[in-house]
Amino acid sequence: MLTHLFIRNFTIVPTLELAFEPGFTVLTGETGAGKSIVIDALTLALGDRAESGVIRDDCDRAEVTVSFALSPDQDAAVWLDSHDLFDEQECLVRRVVEIDKPSKGFINGRPVPMQMLRELGQLLVDVHGQHEHQSLLRRHGQRQILDDYAGLGETLRTLGQHYHALKVLQDRADTLRRQSTNRTAHVELLRYQVRELEALDLNTDEVARLEEEHARLANGAELLAGAQDIARALYDDEDASISHLLARAVSGLEQLAQYDPKLGELTALLNEAAIQVDETASQLHHYLDALELDPQRLQWIDQRLASLHDLARKHQVRPEALPEVLNRLRTELDDLEDVDLNLGKIEQDISNERESYFRVAETVSAKRRAAARRLSKEVTAQMQHLGMAGGMFEVHIDSLPDDETSTFGLERVEFRVSTNAGQALKTLSKVASGGELSRISLALQVVTARVGRIPTLIFDEVDVGIGGRVAEIVGQQLRKLGQTREVLCITHLAQVAALGDHHVLVSKSSQGATTATEVRALSEEERVSEIARMIGGIEISKQTLAHAHDMLARASNAERVPA
Repeated sequence: MLTHLFIRNFTIVPTLELAFEPGFTVLTGETGAGKSIVIDALTLALGDRAESGVIRDDCDRAEVTVSFALSPDQDAAVWLDSHDLFDEQECLVRRVVEIDKPSKGFINGRPVPMQMLRELGQLLVDVHGQHEHQSLLRRHGQRQILDDYAGLGETLRTLGQHYHALKVLQDRADTLRRQSTNRTAHVELLRYQVRELEALDLNTDEVARLEEEHARLANGAELLAGAQDIARALYDDEDASISHLLARAVSGLEQLAQYDPKLGELTALLNEAAIQVDETASQLHHYLDALELDPQRLQWIDQRLASLHDLARKHQVRPEALPEVLNRLRTELDDLEDVDLNLGKIEQDISNERESYFRVAETVSAKRRAAARRLSKEVTAQMQHLGMAGGMFEVHIDSLPDDETSTFGLERVEFRVSTNAGQALKTLSKVASGGELSRISLALQVVTARVGRIPTLIFDEVDVGIGGRVAEIVGQQLRKLGQTREVLCITHLAQVAALGDHHVLVSKSSQGATTATEVRALSEEERVSEIARMIGGIEISKQTLAHAHDMLARASNAERVPA
């Protein structure tokens, strides 16, 4: 979940620091106060395009930093771990935008390209607003919502394994068929390449061992002279060696310790140092005794490494990868030397793998279609409560063409909707306004709350065109969703704001010619004043304040609906 946001010199915000709590957080404020700035800053940090106006006037850079708390099993944590960016169940994302310079992005302190910020952002935050619905309008996201709702995670992983195994077999068969057209010439080439690599007789880790030995032999004279000098300084020079000097120092301290026992501790330390020096000198002598400087061996290693590098360049690999090349060429040669038998075996393997794939795919299809019916019914029911009486939601499933398969099965998934009674079902993007899309998304998120992947949900304009009873229901649903996910909502309606677990106020202040947006969390008493403002406008009466108190009290005492 989102835990912390820091902004500096972003649009009209000089500095802003805001902590977030679990549950349902509402953001309110006067029209034009800049409520969307918080959302804009967050999406900028997560890879949105940086427009020129994001830097505050008279400043040369803007900066946004956001923190997220993650558990290791969340998709975002798995993504971070796969990119070697996971850090103690926390994710720190930073974006810096400078005038006349490319913007920079950082994840847990490491610079990353914008594409990586966007990939991570799609796993951390889902924004549903007037102009964007990050996951709702993507076909891949729609299929994922349905499959999560259907509980198909493990089955789809198995299906993907069969799909990829089938592709490998099909590619191998295609390669074998192509090569069989000029089989004789290709077999001769493969035989020559295999013999050449076999004659090399390269052992595992041999390249690394040869390079290490080469470095030792090539620098043998320097190693010998240097080790001898150090041995002489440590022990061999009877008059000026470190060992001799330490022995004198120990003797002197032992005499002094007769007069002050405290010096006995220093004597022990010097004795330990003397032991370490003598041990080091002893090991250096062993090293010098074993050091062999063999020019013929060095020449042989030079030739061996040259042969390895020449052959590696020929096969366009690193020298240590040559054993893998040999295994691959042997397999290819075996296939071609008995092409009919091997092709027949591969085709049988393809048949078996296809059978396994389609058996699992049919299970996926049956569960997916059953889940589509349930999801359509439940979301349609939610839409009736959210101000879209007569509206319908449908999960439409199309079968792929007969010869087409995919890692996700044999269907395409598309969400369709009708927002009014009698209206034909169409794709979401063609029939729904921003506010309607936000409410449809809210309905979907409530229905699928237990299996949702994205930890933080943001709703902007979810209350456009509604009021009264429907607004209160929207607030209740957002609050219910906040029991399982972190929910942020920009709202203009007191009925929605009163139901927030936490309340953040966005306000605008002016000092001379400078305008700035301020954001702060409200206390319970301050919430009363803000709810009253939302109810009554500029003039706030005692009755308005009483109404605000009543709304907050009812929201506080209301029994939470189990998620």
